[in-house]
Amino acid sequence: MRQRRPFSVLAWAALACVPLGAAPAAAEVPCTMRVESQLFADGESEPMARSLTVFRDGVAWDFLELSPAPAEADTAAPTVREIVLHDPARERVVVIDPARHVKTEIGFIRLERLSVSLANWARTTDDKLVRWAGGPDFGGCFSETEDRLELIGPRVRYAVAHVPAPSSEAAAAYRRFADTALLLKALLHPGGIPPFPRLAVNRRLEAAGALPAEVTLEIDTRPTPLAGRPERLRCVHRIHPRLLGGDIDRVQDAEAHMAASEAVDLATFAEQQAAEATLRQERPGS
Repeated sequence: MRQRRPFSVLAWAALACVPLGAAPAAAEVPCTMRVESQLFADGESEPMARSLTVFRDGVAWDFLELSPAPAEADTAAPTVREIVLHDPARERVVVIDPARHVKTEIGFIRLERLSVSLANWARTTDDKLVRWAGGPDFGGCFSETEDRLELIGPRVRYAVAHVPAPSSEAAAAYRRFADTALLLKALLHPGGIPPFPRLAVNRRLEAAGALPAEVTLEIDTRPTPLAGRPERLRCVHRIHPRLLGGDIDRVQDAEAHMAASEAVDLATFAEQQAAEATLRQERPGS
């Protein structure tokens, strides 16, 4: 197995399946559902990250895990690195670091402003891929069949296999979650492809009443290499229309973590998170 690349737990939001204000309000999307996700780098058989997203009572709890390093795979369990509360009714996202016992709250308005400024910047760059990703129109770049869609741009290809959502409410709730996760990733971990192509994919999926089953992102990095970025990422989703017994326990534990964690501003949270990620990368076997 090849050496695992450094990885940030929010960096794979680009594979999770516009703008926040266009999604239905929380009162319109009562939904109970769980989505298990696994992220694979090109050619790897073991996931580099996992997540469980629990939709319940109008909110979504996202539990992001990093799989053990290959040398520790037989003795170590995946570790929850981050818990994210998506709370549409209060127009906020709360990011919790359970190891450091800190949290930070981000309002939807901040993500919406980021979306506008990021689009304006992307559309004026010289890089063809970034300028294309600034949108707003991707209509001519899509090809679709009954259960698949592709979005192809300069040096990039998104391929999505999808399945029917349990309900239209589930499709709407997942789109709101995925859109918010994309903008959150752009805020906390700037760089890479702007989120607008994936926002367009999310629109198509909701319109079709579908949820992503497998998402593949292929990038030709040769003209502008992205340090540590695989050229091909694949994310596999398993959708369950009901919660399991342990899901309620996880949510209750997350609520306890949120209540006990110290609130810090976003800059402090991001700096501490980046420092911890650097330490993990430098540790042998991490």
